[in-house]
Amino acid sequence: MGRYHAILFDMDGTLLDSMPTWRELGPSFLKERGIPVTPEQLHTLRTMTDHEVIPYLQETCGLQMTTEQIMDEIIRRMEDFYTHRVRPKPGLEKFLSILKMEGVWMYVATATHRRLTEKALKTAGIDHYFRGIVTSAEAGTHKRDSADIYEMAMRRLQSNKRDTVVFEDALHAIRTAKAAGFRVAGVYEATAEQDQPEIQRLCDYYIRSYEELVQSETF
Repeated sequence: MGRYHAILFDMDGTLLDSMPTWRELGPSFLKERGIPVTPEQLHTLRTMTDHEVIPYLQETCGLQMTTEQIMDEIIRRMEDFYTHRVRPKPGLEKFLSILKMEGVWMYVATATHRRLTEKALKTAGIDHYFRGIVTSAEAGTHKRDSADIYEMAMRRLQSNKRDTVVFEDALHAIRTAKAAGFRVAGVYEATAEQDQPEIQRLCDYYIRSYEELVQSETF
């Protein structure tokens, strides 16, 4: 992967094996309330971001909950998951330990709420590897729309784009980071299987698994 001073990590799907839980939030809301869902709707829900899911649940699926109620329930469910069950992706901790030993500075850049992020990283046992966290809310924009979150994290690490790599699993975030001039490592995520060909095409590096990466010693 070449030389680098800093790595900016997305959290869900990149560091943590949490995307299956996120993807099932929408379908579980409907199932619990006895709202029928078509196979097409189910597929759509499982490929949406959390910000896209809420209006889709309300407008297309007929979920009779306010945006605030849905967000509160999402936070409650994910807080329980992040507190008790979340795990890092296989091989990740070994990879992080090697990076830290080699003097690479690491930062988390995530769309997830700060409180949930801190809880998740601690439960997964990897919080001590990172010099800090920046969230989309703190950056003031979503990854789909702007690379501000990466720019902010990079500045905090006193790095530059030449010496920084962004690790991401989501196609929309990868597109944003690449368009802003960052080097990007795409991380395989099974819930986004349909996006893998485009991710491989766009990214400077592609990581099928951290276990394979560590074994190959190509980083």
